[in-house]
Amino acid sequence: MHTICHIITKLELGGAQEVALHVVSHLDPTRYRVFLITGPGGILTEEAQRLPHVEVKLLPELGREIHPLDDLVALVQLTKLLRRLRPSIVHTHSSKAGILGRWAAWFVGVPVIIHTIHGYGITPVQSPWLKYLFVMVERITGWITTQWVAVSQSDIKKGLAWRLFKNNVLLVRPGIDPKPFQQGLLHADRERLRRELGAEPGTSLVGTVACLKPQKAPEDFIEVAKLVTQSLPNVRLVLVGDGELRAKIESMIERHQLHDYVHLSGWRRDIPAVMHAFDIFLLTSHWEGLPRVLLEARVAGLPIVATQVGGADEVVVGGAIGELCQAGDINGLANAIIRILSSPVKPSETRRADPSLLPCEFHISETVLQYERLYDRLLNPDHDGMTQRLAA
Repeated sequence: MHTICHIITKLELGGAQEVALHVVSHLDPTRYRVFLITGPGGILTEEAQRLPHVEVKLLPELGREIHPLDDLVALVQLTKLLRRLRPSIVHTHSSKAGILGRWAAWFVGVPVIIHTIHGYGITPVQSPWLKYLFVMVERITGWITTQWVAVSQSDIKKGLAWRLFKNNVLLVRPGIDPKPFQQGLLHADRERLRRELGAEPGTSLVGTVACLKPQKAPEDFIEVAKLVTQSLPNVRLVLVGDGELRAKIESMIERHQLHDYVHLSGWRRDIPAVMHAFDIFLLTSHWEGLPRVLLEARVAGLPIVATQVGGADEVVVGGAIGELCQAGDINGLANAIIRILSSPVKPSETRRADPSLLPCEFHISETVLQYERLYDRLLNPDHDGMTQRLAA
């Protein structure tokens, strides 16, 4: 039986974390012994510790923020832990865990080192010198990486342009389970939930599900809300999520006098139901890998208005699914929402919750299957080569 160690910085509510948890919990326990190494304080940590067949190791020094001393200690602790566990594969997620985890794996001689890019830690808000430094660190760490995995074609193009990898990159989508998003709500349940989210009967509800952090640009969400409600006063908007920018967002709501129009719900775990309470889904991110929340909105049949970042245009394909604007285009996002809500055909009349609208590559079962195939190929390269020779 092979031991596989997945490493991620913090189990907050987010696409990378949810995919990692699903993969480690659905690998065949008769073939793999699975460890999940993570930093403390994540909202999903207790859920991870309850997973069957997964052993969770908390590393206090493995934080998300860059801190040279703590990061050096985390590297030493990771190295000691991996030397004790002796895995056949180390599979890292997210930028910082990807750097520390891959070097720790290399120091102890782990034969297969895999890194999944859930969007890069190299962002538009960084200074040129910092971007260059991060690219160089990723490029050098690429020398010891057996296999890169990307969640979007967009990230593959960036990685090739930055010369992080050549042929050792594979596209594996961060899939979802579409079934919960098929199930609509009874009218009474939908109205009750909409009231919880700030929408009274007769009003339209525009919502998002996102962590309140710079990547997701919740400030842009509030600016869009200001423009939309000036034009259509019977619209309400809700931010489902929480994070470091909450105080700033509350201040913006106060300054723009949007108390009656914008609701901050905090984190919720009933996201499939929440999607069916919305009339439009809005995503204002400034950078992404491939936002799974767009897949969820798509399956729920919601019209989508989003920024064209990362792999968004690989999900929102065609005007029937939604509209994409450039990151930071407040007027464009607001006008798209106003057009949809001003149409004679209302969103609730056209929505179709249909999982068949989602290509197979975006199903979470396909994600797990592709990872198992990848593990088999990398652990048994001679068998894979023999199979190819026989097929030829």
